[in-house]
Amino acid sequence: MATSPPYPAYPPPPGAPAGGTRRHTHWWRRRWVRYGALITLLALSGLVILALVREQTGTEGFLVGLGLAVLPVPLLIAAFRWLDRVEPGPWRNLTFAFAWGACAAALIAIVANSFATRWIATATADPSSADTIGATVIAPVVEESAKAAAVLLVFLFRRRDFTGIVDGVVIAGVTATGFAFTENILYLGTAFGTDQLSGEDGIASVTAATFFVRVIMSPFAHPLFTVLTGIGFGIAALSADRQHIRRVLLPFTGLLLAMGMHALWNGSSAFGTYGFFAVYAAFMVPAFGLLTWLAIWTRQRELGTIRTELPAYAMAGWLTVPEPFVLGSMKARRLAREYATHHGGRTAGRAVAEYEAYATSLAFLRHRGRRGRASTDFVVRERELLHELWARRELARPALAYAARVTAPPPMPPPWPTYGNAYGQASPYPAYDPAYNPYRT
Repeated sequence: MATSPPYPAYPPPPGAPAGGTRRHTHWWRRRWVRYGALITLLALSGLVILALVREQTGTEGFLVGLGLAVLPVPLLIAAFRWLDRVEPGPWRNLTFAFAWGACAAALIAIVANSFATRWIATATADPSSADTIGATVIAPVVEESAKAAAVLLVFLFRRRDFTGIVDGVVIAGVTATGFAFTENILYLGTAFGTDQLSGEDGIASVTAATFFVRVIMSPFAHPLFTVLTGIGFGIAALSADRQHIRRVLLPFTGLLLAMGMHALWNGSSAFGTYGFFAVYAAFMVPAFGLLTWLAIWTRQRELGTIRTELPAYAMAGWLTVPEPFVLGSMKARRLAREYATHHGGRTAGRAVAEYEAYATSLAFLRHRGRRGRASTDFVVRERELLHELWARRELARPALAYAARVTAPPPMPPPWPTYGNAYGQASPYPAYDPAYNPYRT
């Protein structure tokens, strides 16, 4: 159960250890060893997948596929990054997720799908049936499991960065974006090679049709499937540590739903042209809209959690009174960063952004604690976050105070009584700078 923090009579000493003596770390647990092994694994996977795709598409087809497949990637990454703006996760997690999807997961999918399809074709002596089974049964299981591995790794080894549904959606979506990127290179490059052999070009070409279906109509398909797995992990992250069965069943249920939706999407091609568009209009688009609404609603709920939990720290003196309101408004947070950057440069702007991120993590930590879902290191983590806030307060508070004045509702005119400095208190806010205009172009 969370308790109100003590009043900060003095700041914690900088660089003070969290407590206890430091134990010897085995070489295989050192950060540089784990990072080196992970980077090596992803780099080797990338080289192998590059060679496999180039072998199937040819050099010219690979370059055409690469140029077309990269088009939706910035838009999808920007969308997931926007969703993660309340408590932005570190870029290293997103980089790992994208690289895993584009390299490791894609390599696993290509090798496993090809092997399974050939084995089924040999066992049944029916290649066409093997292709259908491979697309509707084998591919969804293999591909969703391979993409889910990235979400699982972040969930296990970056637990502090994985605190709820939005984190699960973002990591899963970025992983699937990387996977779709590599898969689109393969499909578009193969289509280009087919057109080269048949002499087709323009709108009637196989490349144009593939581009329309995979990049224009359904760039969200793979992210949509894997996001279901991410939601399962996100709900599990909100569960208490002692709820072991729930923390296992929820991600597994999300994975099964992702496989089912993926199988339905792949199987829609067997229904003919109209069957494909029927599944797209009646199922995929509504599912995409529902999950988009859920993600945005969860984002707004996170802002509400900030406004609810942080006043306890304001009452204890760690935050100023207006800060919970400012930190619970994306507009106010943006104004605070712009104000700090304008008056103190990029260093001040970065300090305010870090202050906002640490305060958000603190609010979520307290929310889990009040609901009995905090981990065993709750007290240690709370002290760490409070120390980070205290170290940045001198740069952050003037900017947050400015944002509070700009975004606060206008005061009620007389005859209502007015307060403020009528009792002689000094204003906690810096002097208003009329020359500063955050909307100036």
